[in-house]
Amino acid sequence: MAEVFPIVPASAKPLWFLGAICALLLAVFGALAYTAWSARNSRVEVVAGELRVVGDFWGRSVPLTSLVLDRAEIVDVGGASPLRPRRRTLGTGMPGYASGWFRLANGEKALVYLTRRDAVVYLPTSLDFSLLLSVERPRELLAALGAGAGSGSERW
Repeated sequence: MAEVFPIVPASAKPLWFLGAICALLLAVFGALAYTAWSARNSRVEVVAGELRVVGDFWGRSVPLTSLVLDRAEIVDVGGASPLRPRRRTLGTGMPGYASGWFRLANGEKALVYLTRRDAVVYLPTSLDFSLLLSVERPRELLAALGAGAGSGSERW
């Protein structure tokens, strides 16, 4: 008959380590799921004297007074455009969706929310960045910004 010699049970350290790894993976999965949801549900709001970009981790509010509306335009950021996002510095990049902080081809820093490359609203600010936004109705956004800032600009 064989004699059996059990291995001394491990301490709880491996279980804590596995628990920490599982928690980290769960957090990463949650962040990815939130980003996927945000890719379909981001929006731009013009309210109470500010432009609010609502979506994933990079959304923020920008005072309308800091927008340089006389330089705002609707652009195509594909191809060789100087306004195309060239390098992501802190953000999300997936096929068909880019959000966060980017350096543009012209070297400018920009907060980007792009789901397409044509008919993108380019909004320079007096702050240290510009905005590139893919909105469904770009002309209406620019008109709302002009009305909200009191310029009444109808050039778009």
